[in-house]
Amino acid sequence: MVNDLVTDQRVHKTCLTLSELGFEVLLVGRRLPDSLPMDKRPYGHHRMKLLFTKGPFFYAEFNIRLFFFLLTHKFDLLTSNDLDTLLPNYLISRIKNKPLVYDSHEYFTEVPELVNRPFVQKIWKRIEKSIFPRLTDVFTVNQSIAHLFEKDYGKKVHVVRNIPFKKTVNQTKSRKELGLPEDKFIMILQGSGINIDRGSEEMVEAMQYIEGAILLIVGSGDVIDILQSMAQHPDIKGKVIFKPRQPYNSLMQFTANADMGLTLDKDTNLNYRYSLPNKIFDYIQAGIPVLASDLPEIRKIIEQYDIGDFIPGHKPIEISKKVNEIMNNKTRLNNWKRNLTFAAENLTWEKESETIKQVYSKYA
Repeated sequence: MVNDLVTDQRVHKTCLTLSELGFEVLLVGRRLPDSLPMDKRPYGHHRMKLLFTKGPFFYAEFNIRLFFFLLTHKFDLLTSNDLDTLLPNYLISRIKNKPLVYDSHEYFTEVPELVNRPFVQKIWKRIEKSIFPRLTDVFTVNQSIAHLFEKDYGKKVHVVRNIPFKKTVNQTKSRKELGLPEDKFIMILQGSGINIDRGSEEMVEAMQYIEGAILLIVGSGDVIDILQSMAQHPDIKGKVIFKPRQPYNSLMQFTANADMGLTLDKDTNLNYRYSLPNKIFDYIQAGIPVLASDLPEIRKIIEQYDIGDFIPGHKPIEISKKVNEIMNNKTRLNNWKRNLTFAAENLTWEKESETIKQVYSKYA
């Protein structure tokens, strides 16, 4: 996989589930310059240190290195995570006559990094189109993306949402211990992909119209430097706190101490339109209400359990008006928090992973 092995929780949970089924798992990925150390896990890992970290040379180097790594190692089953690892996995599966399972974490060919680069997008679409119809078992993260794949290729796709384990939050640290204000309404925006078109710039700008609250940004992404610069505006300064990317358990300490979780992706491409960010389920397990963009898969969860609200648009003044409205309605906040207890009981990896167990059991 291309993502950092330390922080990708979907892959980690999948590896744990496969280990429970009796598979001997080796997770292969890359080591980034700022990668955290791998903690102790009940499966093996191999991280490749590459010369390039982004762009076409990175993808070429990663795929070539992965191809030769798989070619020179023994295995009985391959799992490819996302389209940017599919080609070498598929080629090796054919060369060695071994089964391949594909897990697509997003609608890759419509990510914002590709929609404005038609030539590059065409290359990835061609790779997907040449391999996808030949796959046997495919997973993805929600029903909307599954429908898109089924429409494109006429194949049944299994849905496994990126939901945390039950009761993953064990709050042992206080706000004071985490360096957070004890007398403010804290909104958290977390993730390792805080990038363009995810609403973070508008949220920071909205803070100039919000009093008595703090915006806590935990993670990394392409726009972090821009956000830090914006946060120095006289009307915003002191209202935004930045924390670097954290190991999952540390991240959830911050999440559990917040009052509301944010997910503000814009409807600028199909991948964002049909996204179901894993941070939503982290917020649910942490017991904090959600303020979100009005996107189809997100709306399903929030409305089904009545655990939050939606911004009317991405103008900073619109966001701030909604935040102020929520902060001043304690009854509604308390109702959402009660509902979160029920949602957290139902939305767990233990239940969600049953689909993985059913599919992989035939390979055991």
